[in-house]
Amino acid sequence: MAVAAEVLRAEPAAQEQRVIDAVLRCIARWGVAKTTLDDIARDAGLSRATVYRLFPGGKDALLEAVANSEVNRFLRTIAARLDEADDLEELLVAGITEAGAHLTTHAALQYLLLHEPETVLPRIAFNAMDTVLRAVSAFATPYLSRYIPAEEAPRAAEWIGRIVISYVSCPADGVDLANEQSVRRLVRAFVLPGLSSN
Repeated sequence: MAVAAEVLRAEPAAQEQRVIDAVLRCIARWGVAKTTLDDIARDAGLSRATVYRLFPGGKDALLEAVANSEVNRFLRTIAARLDEADDLEELLVAGITEAGAHLTTHAALQYLLLHEPETVLPRIAFNAMDTVLRAVSAFATPYLSRYIPAEEAPRAAEWIGRIVISYVSCPADGVDLANEQSVRRLVRAFVLPGLSSN
């Protein structure tokens, strides 16, 4: 979808992606606090100088690039699923399931949520939540606008983003966002009725 593509960034070059993938592997093993640039360079099979050249600004700049790359990868994966949907229910089930599966199986993110929540939560909670929800809304609104009134789509996109964030950060019995049947039950029982009542 052309509008959603506006939210996406260009993919990193091959060598940059190699470093980003190395960062993710290191974080999944040791977390952010214990991961050094030497660890990352070694895992990527590059020199420390090459890593600095690719990501001037050191570890902080590299972590920012990793976060941006992962958000982009996440959105591209979801966009591919949403492009296949042919009705509102399928769109919601595909988007929520893909988001849930990605977030709950992302090794580096799960390590951080379990062992270093202070590195993740400030980026998605409290005041930062508004930034996350604006990005979700900008991405999902064009897809939702195909099935619900355009003026309601941004608010609906934000609401669905809140649902996903809530269940990922605080799992509940009976709702598995990585399971399509579980998500379909949630969508049919609560999400679709909430959207059709507007």
